[in-house]
Amino acid sequence: MDFKKIRTDLAVETREMYRQAQKIDDEIPGVETKIDDTNKDIIVTSVKIISDEAAEAMGKVKGEYITIDAPKLKLNDENFNEKVGDKLIEVIKQIANFKPTDTVLIVGLGNEKITADALGPKVISKVDITRHLLEYVPQYMDPNTRSVCGIAPGVLGTTGIETGEIIKGIVEKIKPNVIIAIDALASRRIERIATTIQIANTGIVPGSGLGNNRNAITEETMGVPVIAIGVPTVVEAAVIANDALDLFIEKLQSEARSSKALNELKEKDNYEEIKEALMPSDINLVVTPKDIDELIENIKEIIVRGINFAM
Repeated sequence: MDFKKIRTDLAVETREMYRQAQKIDDEIPGVETKIDDTNKDIIVTSVKIISDEAAEAMGKVKGEYITIDAPKLKLNDENFNEKVGDKLIEVIKQIANFKPTDTVLIVGLGNEKITADALGPKVISKVDITRHLLEYVPQYMDPNTRSVCGIAPGVLGTTGIETGEIIKGIVEKIKPNVIIAIDALASRRIERIATTIQIANTGIVPGSGLGNNRNAITEETMGVPVIAIGVPTVVEAAVIANDALDLFIEKLQSEARSSKALNELKEKDNYEEIKEALMPSDINLVVTPKDIDELIENIKEIIVRGINFAM
């Protein structure tokens, strides 16, 4: 399996599939993983890719990817959301390692007119922006206030400008110390839609999870560290078909009790074959839940809280 072609932005999923495909019981060489499942409802997994070989094999950039899995986010319980937000604050502080004098540029990636892609712009609209206040009315600001600015640069299809080019121009002008980029992601697991948050110190390539790669927004291209915060909002149609096939096989297995052919089919990842059958003409279908509006609003508030308090 070519892991560079896997349509997922989540390093934790790439690790899961790589281990399954290579039949690895232990850790992948060149990868360090830590799982904090003290709270069974909020599981935090750190996947650190430390070798060039592992990065090449998995199709991921070297660095640390921290995933917060919280399935109960779908319930939109205020108290639970606050607990997830507190964990996000902790992770952002850990991975960004801010200094008190840092200027932070928050970038909301995505198309605000498409709900499943509007997470970034929606977050920007609620983040506490302070850079202009510190410049023009510093006497009214707490001396410990960090300089924060933000932008939702839109997408190439509406601006005619690569998002990376816009951000690069802003970076050259205002010279931030760190960038935090928020984007909607693609997943290989239906249950992770709007219930998983990935925080990475590797930057981001907009659209990579759907094979629509744009200019990378990374420390290498921008000249400053880039922290990426992403939430899965879509899966490919082939993912749903593959999961449905797995459930069907499990049902047959439970009824037949034993079947070598079914067991072999269940162990195999049928994603590529299913994708080819669903999309014979390279028409790529992606799917998002019907209640995506509510899910986006819910996860937006959590990310806004995480960023504001981490600042």
